[in-house]
Amino acid sequence: MGFLKHVPGTLPIVEKPRHPRALGLGVVGLHEGRTLLLAMNRTSAIYPVAGCDLSEEKLAASRSELPDLMYTNDFGELLKHPKVDVVAIYTPDSVHGEQIVRAFEAGKHVICTKPIVNSFEDARRILEAGRRSGRRLLVGQSTRFFEPFRRQRAAFERGEMGEAELVDAHYIHRMDWYYQKSPWVSKETDWVFLGLSHPIDLVRWYLGRIRSVQAMSMTSSLGREHAVAGPDVYVVNAISEQGRLGRAMGHYGCHELPTARNCIEMMVYGSRSTSRAQYHDMKYTYLAQDGAEVTEDFLYAGRHYYFNSEVHGMHYGEFANYADHFATAIIEGREASPGLEEGVETFCVMEAVRRSARSGSPVEVAGLLREVGL
Repeated sequence: MGFLKHVPGTLPIVEKPRHPRALGLGVVGLHEGRTLLLAMNRTSAIYPVAGCDLSEEKLAASRSELPDLMYTNDFGELLKHPKVDVVAIYTPDSVHGEQIVRAFEAGKHVICTKPIVNSFEDARRILEAGRRSGRRLLVGQSTRFFEPFRRQRAAFERGEMGEAELVDAHYIHRMDWYYQKSPWVSKETDWVFLGLSHPIDLVRWYLGRIRSVQAMSMTSSLGREHAVAGPDVYVVNAISEQGRLGRAMGHYGCHELPTARNCIEMMVYGSRSTSRAQYHDMKYTYLAQDGAEVTEDFLYAGRHYYFNSEVHGMHYGEFANYADHFATAIIEGREASPGLEEGVETFCVMEAVRRSARSGSPVEVAGLLREVGL
């Protein structure tokens, strides 16, 4: 017999004391990037300095809410700003590689939204530039930094779940609104690098290095309507180098049923316990040592911090969490995850998925890692 546990209290949004060595942040791409700037009232190790976008409308919208920052439509000007220590990149996937390299060469650390890149050429370029410059990078895999997934991972790292024997992650979300907002999405990339990057990252996070993948894919009716360049429905099976198993699933033309299946869910079947983390719901469910099924519901405590209001506005808390995680790691000389090499490794898994779905055969990941220099 299970029980529901409501987490008491709230997670207030208050100005935190600034770390004496706090880093300055510049953001390029002020659609999702504006969310990060607005979330800086949740951080202590990093603070907003500047915003950059080609759209005057987006610059004006950000300026109206955060008037004290420097704004520009010139990425080079952003990189020259002396108080910008970290550049956060929220631009279309095809320009990530160039912008990461330019930021490294300007002496800046980088936060880059997922996917870090979507081509081998760019993967090699950013690895070489990062190693040459000594600058750091964090991939903005927001799901890792959402409260239920943080709790799930903490329990796993404490050993409460034992060894991860099977992991199962999905991201299912109808995307007609996304095609309307960002028309490039349907023509310039593949959903394996977009939505599917969330469950692939989660699977690799728990399994470690992936040995091989086998994938199937198709195009939904919504995808055909928008003439997407590649499939928008994927099912992926993976096996790690240690022989552990994982599955990732994505559907971006579906009719959602959110009370039955959350947009993103992560199941970890461990040798000692099983757990599930959910998004947009803020529920973490696990099997306790006494056999009880426990659900921790963090929505009441965390909705203002994570969603900025009682409605499900996206990514404020996650973005703040990963920006502070990264900045604190830089200040203290610690590792931050997912970093540059981890992000490129996940890209190689995504590329293996793309190739497997098209060939109908399993794809070994090791050859792709060698191809990019890992």
